[in-house]
Amino acid sequence: MSETLKDTHSKSLSEAFVNSFGSYPIGYGLGIVILPLSVGWIQEDPLTVNLIITGIYATVSFARTYFYRRVFEKFGIDDNFIKLGIKGVKKLRRFKK
Repeated sequence: MSETLKDTHSKSLSEAFVNSFGSYPIGYGLGIVILPLSVGWIQEDPLTVNLIITGIYATVSFARTYFYRRVFEKFGIDDNFIKLGIKGVKKLRRFKK
């Protein structure tokens, strides 16, 4: 495999950081929506509800990871997540003008 196609350690570290800490607000928001909806139901059928909740979290996690991976590939972020933020802000500024 050529050197240009290999992931750099810093890119992998940056992607893992964004994925880990980017998941917090998503999981928190998802919990605010899902958990109150499942309160009464979880007492009646805890196994089914736990399987459904776990499935929802796993599906959202998969989609989030896939989305972040595609963003990193599209923008060619090699060094760190700060470059991703800078590129995003620049695009937003151009979009608003």
